[in-house]
Amino acid sequence: MGVIKTALEIALEKTEAVKSDKNSIDMFEAKQRGKKIAGTFLSQETDLAKEIKDTEDHLKESLKQGIFDVLISKISLPAGAVDEKTLELTGKGLQAVIKDKKFSILFQQLMQVFTQYLQEASHYEKAVRQQYAPKLRQKEEELSRRLGREVRIDPMQDPEFVNVLNQHINALKGNYEQVVEQVKEEIRNLFNS
Repeated sequence: MGVIKTALEIALEKTEAVKSDKNSIDMFEAKQRGKKIAGTFLSQETDLAKEIKDTEDHLKESLKQGIFDVLISKISLPAGAVDEKTLELTGKGLQAVIKDKKFSILFQQLMQVFTQYLQEASHYEKAVRQQYAPKLRQKEEELSRRLGREVRIDPMQDPEFVNVLNQHINALKGNYEQVVEQVKEEIRNLFNS
């Protein structure tokens, strides 16, 4: 009759070959710490350079990678001026982990693209509002006649208006998102060089 092994014995046999690599674990933890530091930086603007300096030399690259991963993911088209401030802070953080002087110029150009995008989006919205105004007045008059009192419709509450505006804004976003992705790729290359 064969020997019956306990679950613990089987598990120990399977894990016997697996040895923990202390360096890999430390690097993983440094990367995770970098991600936390980046999150804190974005909410409280902590000193990234000090955090990097205070990290052991053999873990600095992993820490920087964690910081970079979080910050690069924050680069996207802004929805408004408030987002531009977050993007500026993101650029400041990336500057701490990318020492290439080209980055500063590249990020300034990206910020100009974001400003241009917001201006164009605003222009599109004004143009669509102006173009849609007669139709909206017609809808207001129709509702006022039906209800027996004056009715005002917020264009953003009108599904047809929102649909037309979204079509224009999405076309605009498509053009700008391509540029943003190209710049993000250049930033990745600078970080990895």
